[in-house]
Amino acid sequence: MSEMIFQYMFFFFVYSFAGWCLEVIFAAIRKRKFVNRGLLNSMFCPSYGFSMVFLLVFFRSLKDRVVFLFLASFIVIALMEYITGKLFEKLFDRKCWDYSHYKDHIGSYVCLHFSLAWSLTAVLTILFLQPLLDSFWNWMPLPAGKIITGILSVLILIDAIVTFATFKKIKLQNEKLWNIARKMKKVSHALDNAITRHVEKRMEKIYPSQEMLEEEKERKRQEKEAKKQIFAYGCGFYKLFCLFFLGAFLGDIVETIFCLITTGRLMSRSSVVYGPFSIVWGMGIAFFTLLLHRYRSSNDRYLFLLGTVLGGAYEYVCSVFTEIVFGTVFWDYSKIPFNLGGRINLLYCFFWGFAAVVWMKGLYPVVSRWLEKIPIKIGKVLSWIFFIFMVFNVLVSAMALGRYSDRNNGIAAQNEVEEYLDEHFDDARMERIYPNAIHR
Repeated sequence: MSEMIFQYMFFFFVYSFAGWCLEVIFAAIRKRKFVNRGLLNSMFCPSYGFSMVFLLVFFRSLKDRVVFLFLASFIVIALMEYITGKLFEKLFDRKCWDYSHYKDHIGSYVCLHFSLAWSLTAVLTILFLQPLLDSFWNWMPLPAGKIITGILSVLILIDAIVTFATFKKIKLQNEKLWNIARKMKKVSHALDNAITRHVEKRMEKIYPSQEMLEEEKERKRQEKEAKKQIFAYGCGFYKLFCLFFLGAFLGDIVETIFCLITTGRLMSRSSVVYGPFSIVWGMGIAFFTLLLHRYRSSNDRYLFLLGTVLGGAYEYVCSVFTEIVFGTVFWDYSKIPFNLGGRINLLYCFFWGFAAVVWMKGLYPVVSRWLEKIPIKIGKVLSWIFFIFMVFNVLVSAMALGRYSDRNNGIAAQNEVEEYLDEHFDDARMERIYPNAIHR
């Protein structure tokens, strides 16, 4: 397991550097001069690394189905670009990039024809370059790989801290960090300004601060005042967590009723050992609300298409994740037509699309208004109580599932905790909670 972690860390740095090179080349062609396009000072674009590692972990099995791999790459890359751009603007009131002058942009953070080009590049990389990287990693001695990834991890962490401090105008007291940052700048001079001379000047040049109009300032001021007076205002933490909790509960109930109608059996559909909660549904509702909140007034067909594609990708990722982490498959659609590896099928993808329309157009406005009527103090206290409960519930469930899988593989309990889990979450109880679980 530890070797696999270092392996994917190595891939992360390789693709982060490759992404930086592509960005620099693209900028040089357009602007006729060298420009460091990385967010950090070092020669890494982490968003490329994260995107490729995510694709390798969850969608590499689709390499024999190139169309689906391309579709998955497009979704992952577009989401990564959107989330990175949105998060950066939220934290620093600046935009990394602005695609608003393109016709096919989404929220000015994603440009569809660029995403299509990057997706095609990702597919070609997985098909042709990744096998070479796998061979190189297998050839390299493991200690050497660990040392390289360890050093690069420390350097990129320091670079991130210094860059963050520069943006937020924070004076770091630790001189060692600044000394390392200065040494990194000296390296940049040796590379003929491959890394910029000064963090702040580079940031101001490449990502110019957005001059806020007076109306925008007033709007933000009013939003801040509203947040102080209204619980779960907008689409923040409290709203999303409440939706997660409600979605997890109602999703479990809906699935239970659906199974009762279609199979005639009353079976548990819960993801956790305590209470009727489907984590997949809860996270799905919170995730889709976050992504689709600004598009809730869009055309129904647009929401349906987004819900179908994103829902299918989300369910596929959840299936791969649970199999990797727990060695257990919680659903198998291999007997249903138009399935993909038994993880998703077209019918249920359409269901996600209908659910997106019904939720954003009909249910979300009502639920949102209801949540915002809860008194602030009561709402925050209950939210944190339920949050702690769900964290505890998920942790216990994960440990119980781990022991459930180990018992099926003939592995005996090694300590008192595992003995406790065997006693209180024996096979009979786990089979009642997870009747469709398949061990692999």
